[in-house]
Amino acid sequence: MRSMWKGTVSFGLVSIPIQLYAATESKSISFRQVHAADGGRIQYKRVCTVDGAEVPYADIAKGYELEDGSMVVLTDDDLAQVPVATSRAIEVVEFLPIEAIDPISYDRAYYLEPQKTATKPYVLLRDALAKSGRVALVKVALRQRESLALLRVHNDVLVLTTLLWPGEVRKPDFEFLADPPQVRDQELAMAGSLIDSMTEDVFDPDAHHDSYQQALRELIDAKIAGEETTAPAAEDRPAEVVDLMAALEASISNTQARGNRPESTTTGDPEADGAGTAAKPRKSGGKRAARRQATDEQAEPAAEQDGSKKPGSTASTRKSGGRRSKSA
Repeated sequence: MRSMWKGTVSFGLVSIPIQLYAATESKSISFRQVHAADGGRIQYKRVCTVDGAEVPYADIAKGYELEDGSMVVLTDDDLAQVPVATSRAIEVVEFLPIEAIDPISYDRAYYLEPQKTATKPYVLLRDALAKSGRVALVKVALRQRESLALLRVHNDVLVLTTLLWPGEVRKPDFEFLADPPQVRDQELAMAGSLIDSMTEDVFDPDAHHDSYQQALRELIDAKIAGEETTAPAAEDRPAEVVDLMAALEASISNTQARGNRPESTTTGDPEADGAGTAAKPRKSGGKRAARRQATDEQAEPAAEQDGSKKPGSTASTRKSGGRRSKSA
């Protein structure tokens, strides 16, 4: 990993020099926009909508659009007057139980590594945090943007998780909240029984796989190898169950009969992944559903990621039917 930022954790009168690393990375397959006829990459010109002239990058400014459509143009000199957060300190503000902050406010996660001279105070803060069962609320400025963040312990290292500001989290404004339906005690008890039957004590990330990315990789490998690809036949979706109690009872019976649940897969389709609350339990069809999506929709999710590396550049000898490429 490459360090992306260096600074200091300020903990009372203790200063801990650290360096920051991104804790996550995307493993999704990326595409470039190309001409379907010959595979040539698509380029865009910067054209002014007023006079139609192509605009050099040096002549491009930032504009704030008003409600009437007019623009307030901000030059680099204008923006230079705005105070920029340049502090290299991660300042501990207070300590909280982790339950005090809803995960909906979480933004990005970073690993903190101590510089060689600061290993002991780093370990001291790490162990004290772990023993307390709390997290530290901190202020930090990354990429000229000040943020609140959490400092917590994960896998024996300190992790910084930036938080969204309160105004960045939307409040749900749905009609059903004003007049919610009445839930019977029997329905609530049955739903609780279903939850109990599907509960695991420990989260096992290796038991869950992104079947869409796997099917997409198989499709790309087959295209590289010159193999013919065909879309599988469409699957019949189960009919919606109107009787909620019947759906809950069937779900519990299905779970008990199955014993150990099959590996979880995500297909990229909310309906195929079981978004409906009253739908009958469906058999595991993630792989086929994902392959169908990979054929029909592969260019849409990431078509504009023009700077990404082309997939499958080293996989020219693979066969889609024989090997599977790993995906996150």
